[in-house]
Amino acid sequence: MQNKTRIHADPSVDQDQFDRIPDSLVLLILNKIADVRSLGRCSAVSKRFNSLVPGVHDVYVKIDRVVTVDGDSDDALDPSSPRPRNLFSHFLKLMMFTLLKPFHHLRNTNGGNKPLFPQLSHHSPAQVLKNFTHIRNLRIELPAGDVGTEEGVLLRWRAEFGSTLQNCMILGGTRVDRKPASAEQETALEDNGSIPESFYTNGGLKLRVVWTICSLIAASTRHYLLRPIIKDHPTLKSLVLTDADGQGTLSMGVKQLKEFREKPLAASASSNRTQVPASNMKLRYAPYLELPGGMGLQGATLVTIKPTSEGSCGSSSRRKETDAFGCGAFDGPFKAAAKALMKRRTYLLEMNGF
Repeated sequence: MQNKTRIHADPSVDQDQFDRIPDSLVLLILNKIADVRSLGRCSAVSKRFNSLVPGVHDVYVKIDRVVTVDGDSDDALDPSSPRPRNLFSHFLKLMMFTLLKPFHHLRNTNGGNKPLFPQLSHHSPAQVLKNFTHIRNLRIELPAGDVGTEEGVLLRWRAEFGSTLQNCMILGGTRVDRKPASAEQETALEDNGSIPESFYTNGGLKLRVVWTICSLIAASTRHYLLRPIIKDHPTLKSLVLTDADGQGTLSMGVKQLKEFREKPLAASASSNRTQVPASNMKLRYAPYLELPGGMGLQGATLVTIKPTSEGSCGSSSRRKETDAFGCGAFDGPFKAAAKALMKRRTYLLEMNGF
């Protein structure tokens, strides 16, 4: 008598193996993606992804193009444009079109046919990010720097804010070029460690003042625009707002974010930006600096800014804090330039709030 063989359907054949991956592992993968537009595309893959994407911890927002409200073109990003603040005045419109597009056709999983992200033209950046409920680390990148400079001029700044400015460091140079073979010998004869008299008479000091004020205006405007985002995301631990040119970076850590939420923000009466407090400034200058990679920086200048209310800039603890901030403010060859300038003779200045 022959044994009867029974054929049973294998349930694993019809099961999606990806569904066996736990949510925690999927979230880990989504956190590695970070880019908000890529996350929007992931949300359209399945209902499961659509429910998991809002829970990511790391979000990166890259803005590629400015679309202005009054019909202006991308000329607002031209460094020679006489209206450098167009970038800020049209920031909301820009974010609507560059960020919301991937999310436009998503549907709310809580019921109905209601879009997860409604019409593009009716929402601010804060409303775009509001759908992410557990953001810890947020990085936003603007398409270009905010301060227009002439060709060949170097300008970099980094600022830390709480409810107002806490630290700012500005690195500038009148020209970055390939180091001539005899440059080191020539500058060694001319450079005695002090600022030359020509620095004051040929407009050198005035140029540095312009760099400083423009950089502070750019930083305080960025800070002001972050108010609704910080308010809506109490889980934030790190917030960075930078630009594709690498010109300026505003950063806020856990302590700064806590202070921002607890203390009222002082806005400038003249424009939509945070008021810059009265500050002490340290200026360091070198006619020429040799940078790694065979580059040279002419008219190298480092300006360190701290609010007067923070106490004496000359105290040991403050000096160490400022030095630590300066060492980490810039990357690559500009980090070496900042370190070299930190060793130069210091000139003290005072600046009123504005």
